[in-house]
Amino acid sequence: MTLATEVKKLTDSKPFYAFAGAGDFAVEKLRELPEQLRQLQSRRSELARDLPDKTRAYADKAEGFVREFPDKAREYADQLSNKATEVYEDFASRGRKVVSKTTGEAALELEEVSEAAEPPVAEPVKKTTRTPRAKA
Repeated sequence: MTLATEVKKLTDSKPFYAFAGAGDFAVEKLRELPEQLRQLQSRRSELARDLPDKTRAYADKAEGFVREFPDKAREYADQLSNKATEVYEDFASRGRKVVSKTTGEAALELEEVSEAAEPPVAEPVKKTTRTPRAKA
C-alpha cells in the first residue's frame, strides 16, 4: 500500500479524530492555566486561613461517605460507561473540526511528500540481440 493510502485510511478513522479533538481540548485548557494560577495565588492567604475549618468539616463528612461508598461506586460505574462514550464522541467531533480546518494546503503537501516517498519502480531490462562473432 502506498503511504498516501495509509494516511487516507488513518484520517478516515474515528479514533484519529478523537485523538485530534483530545489534543485540541488539552491545548485549550493549558492556555487557561496561567490565569487560573494567578487567581489561586491571589486567594492563597484566604484559602490557608479557611483550611482548618474545612478540614474538620470534611473529616465529619468522611464517615458518611464510607457508609455510602459501595452503593455510590456502583452508581458511578454505571454512569462512567455512558460518560466515556459521550466524551469520546465529543472529542471525535471536535477532532473532525480541527482536522477540517488544517486540511487543504497541508493535505496537498502531505500528498506530495507521500508520493515523493514512493520507492522507484525498476524499468524492465531491454534485451539486446547479439550477433555471433566471426572466428578468425
